[in-house]
Amino acid sequence: MSGEAHPRLMLRAPADIEPRPAAVLILFSGPRAAEKASPGGLPEHADVLLTQRAATMRQHRGQVAFPGGAADMDDDDAIATALREAEEETGLRPAGVRPLVLLPEIFVPVSGFEVTPVVAYWENPSPVWVVDPSEASRVARVPVHDLIEPANRFVLRHSEFGYESPAFLTDGMLIWGFTAGLLAGMLSVSGWEKPWDQSDVRDMESILAEYGMEVRRR
Repeated sequence: MSGEAHPRLMLRAPADIEPRPAAVLILFSGPRAAEKASPGGLPEHADVLLTQRAATMRQHRGQVAFPGGAADMDDDDAIATALREAEEETGLRPAGVRPLVLLPEIFVPVSGFEVTPVVAYWENPSPVWVVDPSEASRVARVPVHDLIEPANRFVLRHSEFGYESPAFLTDGMLIWGFTAGLLAGMLSVSGWEKPWDQSDVRDMESILAEYGMEVRRR
C-alpha cells in the first residue's frame, strides 16, 4: 500500500456497461500562501470539506465522504453536479467556490456510477451544516494537517475479500474506501504527505464494526 491513490480508483467502465454520471467536490480552503515549514508548503490552516452519512441509512451508514452525487439532467457538467450536490448537502454557497481541475472519471462497480472528482478552492467560505439529518449526521471542515499526521493513518484489509484500503482517523471520524483513496492520492501528488507506517494493517471488519459501519458485499 503506497501513498498513491488506491488502484480501484483507476477503474473505468467496461465497454458493455453504460455508467451513470456523478461527481464529488474535493473542496480545500485556507491561506493561499505556502507555509515553508510544512510538507509541500501546506498552509497551516488548510482544511477539506467532508460529510458523514447518517447511521440510519440503509447503505454506507456512518461513512465519511466528499459532498457529491448523481448528475441531474439540468446539470451543465460535472462541476455543476458537484456544486449543486454540495449546496444541497451542506448549504455552502457555490459562488464562493473556485473549481481548479477535474480528475479522471472513476467507475464504481457497486453503484454503476462513473464519478468525476472536482478539485476546488474555497475562496470565500460560507457557513455549512447538516441540511438533511436523515441523510447526514455531520458536516466537517477537517484540517489537512490532522490527515497527514502519521499517527492518524493506517491500512484496512478485509481477510475474506483480500481488499485493502487506505484509512484516516481524525476527530472521531474513520475515513476509508473511495474517499480515503482520493485523499491519499491528493496528499501524495501534492507533496503534503508525511512518512507513515504503511505496515500498520488493521482488520477491516472489526474496525468498521467499531464505528458502526460494514463492508458492502459485492
